[in-house]
Amino acid sequence: MSVSTAAGPLPAAPAEGHVPARRGLSLLVLSLAQLMVVLDATVVNIALPTAQKALTFSDADRQWIVTGYALAFGSLLLLGGRLSDFFGRKRMFVVGVIGFALASALGGAAGGFGLLLVARVLQGVFGAVLAPAALSLLTVTFTAPAERARAFAVFGGISGAGGGVGLLLGGVLTEYASWRWCLYVNLFIAAAALVGAAVALVEGEKPAKPHLDLPGVFTAVLGLVGLVYGLGEAQSSGWTSGRTLVPLLLGVVLLVVFVVVERRVASPLLPLRVVVDRSRGGAYLTVGIAGIGMFGLFLFLTYYLAASLRFSPVQTGAAFLPMLAMIMVTAIGLATALVPRVGPRPLVPTGALLAAVGMVLLTRLDLDSSYVRDVLPALLVIGAGLGLVFAPAQNAATSGVDHADAGVASAMINIGQQVGGSIGTALLSTFAASSVTHSLAGRTPSPRLLAEATIASYHTVFWWSAGFMVLCAVLSGVLFRSGPLDVDPDAAPVLAH
Repeated sequence: MSVSTAAGPLPAAPAEGHVPARRGLSLLVLSLAQLMVVLDATVVNIALPTAQKALTFSDADRQWIVTGYALAFGSLLLLGGRLSDFFGRKRMFVVGVIGFALASALGGAAGGFGLLLVARVLQGVFGAVLAPAALSLLTVTFTAPAERARAFAVFGGISGAGGGVGLLLGGVLTEYASWRWCLYVNLFIAAAALVGAAVALVEGEKPAKPHLDLPGVFTAVLGLVGLVYGLGEAQSSGWTSGRTLVPLLLGVVLLVVFVVVERRVASPLLPLRVVVDRSRGGAYLTVGIAGIGMFGLFLFLTYYLAASLRFSPVQTGAAFLPMLAMIMVTAIGLATALVPRVGPRPLVPTGALLAAVGMVLLTRLDLDSSYVRDVLPALLVIGAGLGLVFAPAQNAATSGVDHADAGVASAMINIGQQVGGSIGTALLSTFAASSVTHSLAGRTPSPRLLAEATIASYHTVFWWSAGFMVLCAVLSGVLFRSGPLDVDPDAAPVLAH
């Protein structure tokens, strides 16, 4: 069958397994954009101490450089996804890429804390436009099961590996150039993505009369702001602080109101049919819980490599490269071959359990451990597992969805990752701090004792991360349907061949 777009009628999808050159370029373009958004969650973290020293702002202000991005990105994803559905995915993709690049340039040139914070917030705003536009373009472009599995394997592998790439890139740029290049680097990625978009992407159909659900926007944005802000405050203020509890409670209440609103309005911001599907709902939950476990790996293993093994920023980032390679191998190799045949149900639980085993291996680390003997094997196992989690889950998150809902369905998978990361930040940092306090209670402090208590706190985090991965395995095994994923029967590529 063929479908008409603004560019005219398009031919039917090609035979399974065949990817025309322009469609291959589109995958590269969309993957580049995804990499830019994902790595920015970690690349700036490596540069923050240097930026703080250069711009002379406080530790409390430093936290806002991370929180500002997370708040804007997490709270506006649903709106960004719906705007893609209403006003065109390519159009919003280009707006997101340009806006993200300009915000990065602004941050790189910042001469003080205020301008750097504004730039990070703007990065979050345009990231919330860009991320769902990219994933929804992928969803409506690759529709044949084998071709779709290959595309989502690449895209999912990049999503899983992006945090580690950010650590490596941040370390290299900070050590050999300047912290400002951790932001300027986005200009090169954005330029490549824009050139590729001009060549490969074609605008698809959009509703003739879009209606924006303003009550839904209001309750969703404020609810997600409350949730993300409250989780951020939990790390610094504690779970019983009013600064934590008040925004968390308000966020939960507003999100409940949001669900009530969505059930009653004619053109909802988030049609509930998107999330009540077992496989799609399971994918959102799976990615969120896996995100909690991944946070324990990236943050606390980074601490261990830097503080205990005395790795430089570049060495710390490079230490994650074997894991990233394994993510890509299992995502592109195994997931591509198996998802069209068996679907996500056997793969995601297997991957989550593998990741849990790798987390458990990390609980053996001590002050005398070595990278090759003790860290590397665990990273290889974790990488193999994560590749089997993210690629099939992202595929399932948008499978069988109507084209009119592709943007908002894509936004939901990003919300799952963002909220999972925020929960991981708050929860695992709290567990680590409690572990240190417990280890030092009633004992005379000494450098050796403090180092041992810190290692014990890492063990606590890795055990909890393993537990979250086991929970991810159980829920994905229960919620995903057996067999290959559904494909939208009306789906046809939005790209010319």
